[in-house]
Amino acid sequence: MAEHTNRLIHESSPYLLQHAHNPVDWYPWGDEALQKAVAEDKPILVSIGYAACHWCHVMERESFEDAETARLMNEHFINIKIDREERPDLDHIYMDAVQAIAGNGGWPLNVFLMPDGKPFYGGTYFPPRAAFNRPSWKDVLQGVKQAYSERKHELASQAENLTAHLSSSNAFGTAGPQDQFTPADLETMAANMMKQADRIHGGFGAAPKFPQTFTIQYLLRHHYFTDDAETLDQALLSLDKMCQGGIYDHLGGGFARYSTDAEWLAPHFEKMLYDNALLVSALAEALQLTGRGLYAEVIRGTVDFVRRELQEADGGFFSALDADSEGVEGKFYTWSRDEVMEILGEEGALFCSFYDITTKGNWEHTNILRVQTPAHEFAATSGIGLAEFQHFMEAGRQELMAARDKRIRPLLDDKVLLGWNALMNTALSKAFAATLNEEYKVAAVRNMAFLEEKLYVDGRWHHTYKTGRARIPAFLDDLAYLAQACIHLQEITADAAYLLKAKEIAEIILLDYSDEAGIMFYYTPQGQQDVIIRKKEVYDGATPSGNAVMAGVLRYLAKAFDLPEWEERANAMTLSLRSAITRYPTSFGCWAQQAQLMVHGVRELAVTGDETMRILAELLPVFVPDKVLQSAEKGDENFPLLRNRYIGKTLIYHCKNYVCTRPHDSVEALLGEMKK
Repeated sequence: MAEHTNRLIHESSPYLLQHAHNPVDWYPWGDEALQKAVAEDKPILVSIGYAACHWCHVMERESFEDAETARLMNEHFINIKIDREERPDLDHIYMDAVQAIAGNGGWPLNVFLMPDGKPFYGGTYFPPRAAFNRPSWKDVLQGVKQAYSERKHELASQAENLTAHLSSSNAFGTAGPQDQFTPADLETMAANMMKQADRIHGGFGAAPKFPQTFTIQYLLRHHYFTDDAETLDQALLSLDKMCQGGIYDHLGGGFARYSTDAEWLAPHFEKMLYDNALLVSALAEALQLTGRGLYAEVIRGTVDFVRRELQEADGGFFSALDADSEGVEGKFYTWSRDEVMEILGEEGALFCSFYDITTKGNWEHTNILRVQTPAHEFAATSGIGLAEFQHFMEAGRQELMAARDKRIRPLLDDKVLLGWNALMNTALSKAFAATLNEEYKVAAVRNMAFLEEKLYVDGRWHHTYKTGRARIPAFLDDLAYLAQACIHLQEITADAAYLLKAKEIAEIILLDYSDEAGIMFYYTPQGQQDVIIRKKEVYDGATPSGNAVMAGVLRYLAKAFDLPEWEERANAMTLSLRSAITRYPTSFGCWAQQAQLMVHGVRELAVTGDETMRILAELLPVFVPDKVLQSAEKGDENFPLLRNRYIGKTLIYHCKNYVCTRPHDSVEALLGEMKK
């Protein structure tokens, strides 16, 4: 019998292709499915997930591969599969709907729509038989089918009310002017973050624990502005514990998405490009602030992982690695003590002791490598010199890595997303600034060239690229992150072309994504027809709020190009959320950083002269999070900060609101003035 395939076989998304052989008659999102629902008067089932999602795989195995379940779905529903990473706009809308219906959300996301696309019921994972206080998936299908045939008007009314609720909850950012942020507001934000701080294991809140890099960055900046030691300690404790925990891959580098426990031991093992980008950015800032070798080491391991396992030949970065291999979560990454001893021989005992590898296992009868005692302390108590100990551990890691490379690998999600690549690009620029490792700068420049060549097609930016084709118009996040990446790339290269590109991208956003009040930005561009509402996203989720990043972009470019109206808009955006940012700063960490700049102001730094690159090499490794930085050996009349600055010798100009102090001829002199 020929193998069954459905319409997903023609898609490029690895997640959709995983479902192409299900007996479910899946459609991709598009006119064909939506028109069929109207023509046949059937409800639509939209099932949303992503390639690295563990429970998505579980529900597929249990239900979507089951012939009887598929028959029920095919007979009574139009079934649509969506990759949330390809269509985050649809995911945002229907996730909000399910959270309103069920009080929680997650993936897989299963939501039922009227034929016009409006949602009336949904949930997340449903088991094949009733369990965990959840009905079985077949019971849900039967219940919805019956309700649609007997009470369609009620469901239609429910869908209208729910859609109206989604629209009304989209109304933030339209409030009038509010009072300015004050230093007291910033203290309240820091205090509210610290209320959630885990003072023992680092991080914020209880398990499951996410990295919360935006909160960490706010606390690093809070210390920078106020010299507060407690907030610095918590930020560094959080980074230290993640770097030492099982969430970090001690053999291959890179971070998993989050930890299932409070002490960062057991992650969900999927590795996402965006998490690694955001953690590299936070570690780079901590390295600038402290000079701690651990951070440089983990930056190196993480960037090496991304370039080795997530980089395609032309310089783009793939999206993710799955958590599972051979159908078992974490199998690729975990070890028994016997395996390690067999590979390393007698000397393996020291390795096992350092990485908490035991006979009974530290997680589900196997072992996840983690560090419980820092290397310098462990070496001292073991009576070994630190250099010798580190050399020994590196040799052991390489041997285990070679053995691991022979295992069956987790699935690679090899689509290239514009926004996630831009986050990684920013991370590479920040990593270069903190370490001056030229490899990072070269990788960032190459990646940006790739994005311009592959994802800018027919005069517009696109969200995703795979198998030679760019698809789906870019979302707000894509473009805001890209403009931010151009700004950082300009700082490390002294190439003004990147700053001009950032301005060009910002102008596209202002034109195509602005809301009616001219304050916030919609997630989707004008003219998009296949969404029931245009959403505005303001919370920081796993990735930063596109609106918050855009506020930062506007603030920076306002200084670089003397566009005060752009800074006014950045301020209006941030002030419209003042109450929420102050009360819930862990959900608004990027906005909170904008509030810091509104209170403390922005430094305008300009470097000109023949030794500009030497000065940059001294200045970039210093933590100055409140700066706009431009450099040009001969100055540049096109930019206010560089106009009339070149007078033959190399100088650093330090200004606020274009009012400058006497220029300095050394970074040391500049930093001395900044401390006053």
